[in-house]
Amino acid sequence: MSSCRVEFVWTLQATWHLVNIRLEMDQAFDQPVCKKKKLWEMVAEKVNAKLREGGNTDVTAKAYECDLKWRNMLSTYRKNAERAKRLGDGSVHWEFFRAMHEVLGRSREEIETQRKAKLNGTKLGKAIASKRFTPILPTPRLMAAPCPSRPPQDVLQLYLELQERKMNMWAQQKALEERKIEAINNLAQAIASLAQSNTVQLSKDGH
Repeated sequence: MSSCRVEFVWTLQATWHLVNIRLEMDQAFDQPVCKKKKLWEMVAEKVNAKLREGGNTDVTAKAYECDLKWRNMLSTYRKNAERAKRLGDGSVHWEFFRAMHEVLGRSREEIETQRKAKLNGTKLGKAIASKRFTPILPTPRLMAAPCPSRPPQDVLQLYLELQERKMNMWAQQKALEERKIEAINNLAQAIASLAQSNTVQLSKDGH
């Protein structure tokens, strides 16, 4: 085998192996803390094992190649998912769409519910629950004018980011005002010190 390695060619068979294996491992990839590099190495090993079973032993897929191919597949999937939402599932003819959509097409609410259920059993989840944290909600006026192009959680996130920016600006202004006051105080002290030294000098001259 030549030391100069060419890029792995994703045949239809190899792509199907990648899709099936990656979808089977979707829960592992979805964990809040996971080492993606190790997971992609496992994906590559499984893809190569499937290819060997089919008699393909010449070229093997690397972990980074599987990762890159999957990113491209996800991009195509999302475009087709948007098309399916607008025009119906019958408008999508991409061969991998159905298999990917069955796993990746879950609603955000379902995914969020699953994550909350996992989090509630952890120390972090209990700590958050004990603090009874209540997020700052937008004013009724903002809520009365919904933005159809963004989900509610995105609007809330944008609002919180704007609030944080306002707080940062306020902190910067406060620091600037404090520096001005400090400069004025220093100037006043310098003037007072100068006046005092002049008074002492005049009293000496008078004697």
